[in-house]
Order: sequence, then C-alpha cells, then structure tokens
Amino acid sequence: MTTKKITKVKGGEAAPKKTTFVPTPEAKGKAMQLRLFAALLWALAIAAQAGAIFVLVKCAKPIETSAWVWMISLIAVDLILVIIGSQLWKKANRLDPASKQDKVRFFLQNQLGAIIAVIAFLPLVILVVTNKDLDGKQKSILGGIAAIALIVAGLASFDFNAPSIEEYSEQTARIEELTGQNSVFWTKSGTKYHIDENCQHINTSRTDEIFSGTVAQARALKNITELCKTCENKAEKALIGSTGAPKTAAPDE
Repeated sequence: MTTKKITKVKGGEAAPKKTTFVPTPEAKGKAMQLRLFAALLWALAIAAQAGAIFVLVKCAKPIETSAWVWMISLIAVDLILVIIGSQLWKKANRLDPASKQDKVRFFLQNQLGAIIAVIAFLPLVILVVTNKDLDGKQKSILGGIAAIALIVAGLASFDFNAPSIEEYSEQTARIEELTGQNSVFWTKSGTKYHIDENCQHINTSRTDEIFSGTVAQARALKNITELCKTCENKAEKALIGSTGAPKTAAPDE
C-alpha cells in the first residue's frame, strides 16, 4: 500500500448539464396578451389600407383635394398601426422566444411584423402604379408616399436581433457558471447587464436606479443581450481564485 501523499486535482469534474430556457407562465401569459393586441392593430392597419384603396377607386378623376387628404391620412394611420403592432410583437417574442431548431417557425414568429408590413402596403402600391386613371405625376406622388411608408414599416418591423430559446439558455448558463445563480443588474439606459451591482459602469453618479432580475427579464424589459466584460472578467478571476489552481507535484527522487 502506498504511503505517498495524494493530491486531488480540481477542475476534472463533469460539467453541469445546461438547462434549456423555459419562459415562466407569467411571461407566456403576457406574451399572449401582447400578440393579441398586435394582431388587432395589424387588422386595423389592413383595414386602413382597404379604406385608402376604396377612396382611390371611387374618387373622381383627377383626384380632388379631399380625396388626397383621406388617402394620405389613411396611409399614415396604416403606418402607425403597423409599427406599434410590430413593437408589441417583438416584445412578446422576447418574453416567449422561439427555437432556432424549427427554422420556419423561428423566421415566421420573429419576422411576422415585416410580413404584415408588406401585406399592409404592397397592394396599395401595386394598385396606384397600375391605375390607368392616374397620370404620371399623381402616380409618382401617391405611389411614392405608399412605397416610403412600406419601407419605413418594414425596417421598423424587421427584427435584426431576434431572440431564441438557445440564446437565452446559453446566456443564462454563463451567468450561473460565473455566479451560481441567474441574477443580473441593469439600468434604464444601459446596453449591457452586469453581475456586480457595484460595477463602475453601472453604479455612477448619473445612475438613479438599478434593476435586478434574470437574464430573460433583462432581455424582455430592455432588450439587453450582452454581459459587461468588466463584470465577466472579474467574476472569472474570482471563480479561479475560489477553486484554486492545480498544484504541481514534486518529481520522485
């Protein structure tokens, strides 16, 4: 039987199994409400487009001033309703994200606002361009207004940083790896979430309120997607210090 000292080297333990993110019942309920409101606003937006088309078809030619006012007003209402609905839909997706594994659903759920924007303006644009009762100047003005509204609505509705279950799971696992719990801090105007509430980037003279919650809440409430590098580096050093570096055994004599 050996009489030599045995030193256990730390860090060889199996990595903890990563948990897949699951939204809370409260988050799913809130997301459902937001999606219903968004759908209602989108339906009203499409109705506003239908109203503009009706005025265009029924008005006397050349177009009278009152008809111009009605059509431009309905296009403006259409634009406002589409954008507000899309913002509500994006917020709902941050509360209840889709999975990247289902590519079709992931795309449709996150970019539905942009699809609705096309539906809410493209038919009007096509009708104006192909209308034989309008002269070139009238087509340019009305078609240009509708086309610009389509572009603005599409850009405002497209989600360039779509959330996913996989992203939430990875970010949450990282925070739990560094701190042992899913808890972060952020401010109203901040663009990153923090591990340390006393971080120099968050606890300043300009900060009047610091929010605390989970990674998912930081994304849902403020659309914050990135961990502060200062906090991350500090937490990594603390984690290494707490586990200790492996000791090197002396060579046998």
